Amino acid sequence: MASLNTLRVDSRNSSFLGFQNLGYHRRTSDVPTRIGFQVRAETAGPGEPGEPDLGVTVNGLRLPNPFVIGSGPPGTNYTVMKRAFDEGWGAVIAKTVSLEASKVVNVTPRYARLRAGSNGSAKGQIIGWENIELISDRPLETMLSEFKRLKEEYPDRILIASIMEEYNKAAWEELIERVEETGVDAFEINFSCPHGMPERKMGAAVGQDCALLEEVCGWINAKATIPVWAKMTPNITDITQPARVALKSGCEGVAAINTIMSVMGIDLNTLRPEPCVEGYSTPGGYSSKAVHPIALGKVMNIAQMMKSEFSDGDYSLSGIGGVESGGDAAEFILLGANTVQVCTGVMMHGYGVVKKLCTELEDFMRKHNFSSIEDFRGVSLQYFTTHTDLVRRQQEAIKQRKAIRKGLQSDKDWTGDGFVKETETMVSN
Repeated sequence: MASLNTLRVDSRNSSFLGFQNLGYHRRTSDVPTRIGFQVRAETAGPGEPGEPDLGVTVNGLRLPNPFVIGSGPPGTNYTVMKRAFDEGWGAVIAKTVSLEASKVVNVTPRYARLRAGSNGSAKGQIIGWENIELISDRPLETMLSEFKRLKEEYPDRILIASIMEEYNKAAWEELIERVEETGVDAFEINFSCPHGMPERKMGAAVGQDCALLEEVCGWINAKATIPVWAKMTPNITDITQPARVALKSGCEGVAAINTIMSVMGIDLNTLRPEPCVEGYSTPGGYSSKAVHPIALGKVMNIAQMMKSEFSDGDYSLSGIGGVESGGDAAEFILLGANTVQVCTGVMMHGYGVVKKLCTELEDFMRKHNFSSIEDFRGVSLQYFTTHTDLVRRQQEAIKQRKAIRKGLQSDKDWTGDGFVKETETMVSN
């Protein structure tokens, strides 16, 4: 079974776990690289022979399994993040913080759910979840204190800070400096929140504007000394464009997708939209099982782009969207994801769901004789092609099947085992 031991690795210990110290270098002419080595997947520790190892190493950070708490309510304070570590999650991404919590005012109710069945059904399975929740409304000083406490109590566990700021270089630099001082292991930059404060050029307002994204990523990566992941919005025509800009601007990884802009529905009795606050609502972010196919498509697009354009570096991809089973996670990994994030799933099933996720992913690996995550990461990408190529492949397959039905082409093709069937292929009626 996978070990729950984790390690934070830096370039000062270049021989550990097979890392190759390459020294500090630049990926582009302008952007310095923070991680001075390339990373190979290794086992987390000795285990039972033949047992799958769920451990992953991403941008120099060792996780006991690929399951990561996604930024949101499950990472909103010390108590819940501690619970996540205790339950065995591979890493925790805290709820997004900014310099001024006073500008963040949440309302309630702020969630609405879609169930399988007719509009308003109270019985069907929950397949969709909408939120109009903002980033953390807790004072930054409080969150920083809790980050520091968590790292002191769990020094070998991975804590990632999600951060978001206005279009202000000094503000970004201050936020990065203050958060780094707590000892967090990496940043996830929220370029993707679909609602709340777009007028301040925050969240998806940046992720949807590649020129703005490039500038802000430049500020961030010039200041940060730990790995940076850019969290992508799906509310864009071509998600590979901002992902490419983020990586070229110095980010070590991409996370996708954040929630999809949505209107959950209208109450057919009151004629009011949901979630309803004093009779009114606002579009929000859609998540849960119903977004999983969309998320897979976006991750596939990004993974193909990264394989084509960024295969020579230590870049990572974190898949997000509707993960409630080990099979859901396996799909993201098969498309190239290094890690898999879960947020709404935790809100629906609790922190203990990670045990089920790990068990089911291990079962999948045993079924296919995979010993590590890297054994099957990206394996399914090769099976995607163009529609034109599908037509060509099918025409060729039909041609071959027709040739077989017409019988053997030469005496050398006869076989002993299939002699009777081979004879039948050449009978005219």
